Amino acid sequence: MTQILYSPASPYSAKVRMAAHHAGIAFERVVVETSKEPEVLISANPLGKVPTLITDDGKTIFDSRVITQYLNRVSGNKLFPRNAEKRTEAERHEAMADGLCDVLLAHVYERRMRPEEKVHQPWLDLQWRKAERMLDLLNEAPPRLAGRIHAGHIAIAAALGYLTLRFGDKWERGRPKLKRWFKRFKELHPELVELMPKG
Repeated sequence: MTQILYSPASPYSAKVRMAAHHAGIAFERVVVETSKEPEVLISANPLGKVPTLITDDGKTIFDSRVITQYLNRVSGNKLFPRNAEKRTEAERHEAMADGLCDVLLAHVYERRMRPEEKVHQPWLDLQWRKAERMLDLLNEAPPRLAGRIHAGHIAIAAALGYLTLRFGDKWERGRPKLKRWFKRFKELHPELVELMPKG
């Protein structure tokens, strides 16, 4: 069976697990602690990053966007539209969500990995400004939830789940459209909610 090596809090891991579930691909969940560099992860991905997918025949696939493309192919295009313009839009939303996660993680790791007296507040402020700009952009025009969802929807939901996990509801202020979008996503797809980032 396909295995997905993941960390419960990782938004990229959540996105991939949600995508696999939505695409109807059965997988074994393998929780790993990246800081301990477990052999099962390092042998599959020398970078020691999650998520990492191991196929039935032992091939390894990593980087969450590469994994969602793989899942899309093996599921017969259940994660991305076939129409070129719509597909590009779905890929754009996935990139927006992943970029948001990149700056959020930079913020979290700055606080987590450095002694308190060495935390660089200007760096934290820079990352948060980037996050706010992306959130504002998503609030302007969140992807429609009517009809079939794609990997872009899933990536945004995973990013907002991570944001809520690490920063609470701070992100919701002044973003009513995005707040409603996230609430509606969870109402329409309760089966995916349980796969969102968890501490």
